[in-house]
Amino acid sequence: MKQALFALPLAFALVAAKPAPVPPPMPSIVAPAEIAAIKANHLFLELSTGGTVEIVLRPDLAPHHIERIQTLVRRGFYNGLIFHRVIPGFMAQGGDPKGTGEGGSELPDLKAEFTAVPFLRGTVGAARADNRDSANSQFFIMFAPKPDLDNDYTVMGRVVAGMDAVDAIAPGEPPEQPTKIVRAYLGDSGTASAAAK
Repeated sequence: MKQALFALPLAFALVAAKPAPVPPPMPSIVAPAEIAAIKANHLFLELSTGGTVEIVLRPDLAPHHIERIQTLVRRGFYNGLIFHRVIPGFMAQGGDPKGTGEGGSELPDLKAEFTAVPFLRGTVGAARADNRDSANSQFFIMFAPKPDLDNDYTVMGRVVAGMDAVDAIAPGEPPEQPTKIVRAYLGDSGTASAAAK
């Protein structure tokens, strides 16, 4: 009987020593190599203030949003549109044909594709209204980290080149002289001159 009494505390000690479950790893803002290798996942924005921004899109995180961006870029939708809401230290927002923040494409709004990928400097997200399923054509590029957006907005990609051009986007809501997207094209369109054909 004494052996059983001594074994009981040992059993509790073994249960208490069991390791806690390990949470799944947070998805990375850096695109997996197989995503980055696909030319159509590279979005280029030539800006009126000079410079070109290169964004690696993330269909592994937001397949429907990326399909929408690629469709609109191929239609020339973004060419000539302005960055209508630019808040220094926060983000630059564009992609609205009205230039007011109230517009979108003629395509239906998208359902949210939220992930745990954080909003850091250079992150590209889908702009939306209060309704979480109201993203359409508008997007924003982060100037700085903003953790309160995490898990509440769809991450679509990340700037991998030309962040200096993003930093030069004219500020304001709306800016006095807004920066325009002269031309948007995808990496599978070839070079900038080939994309214009």
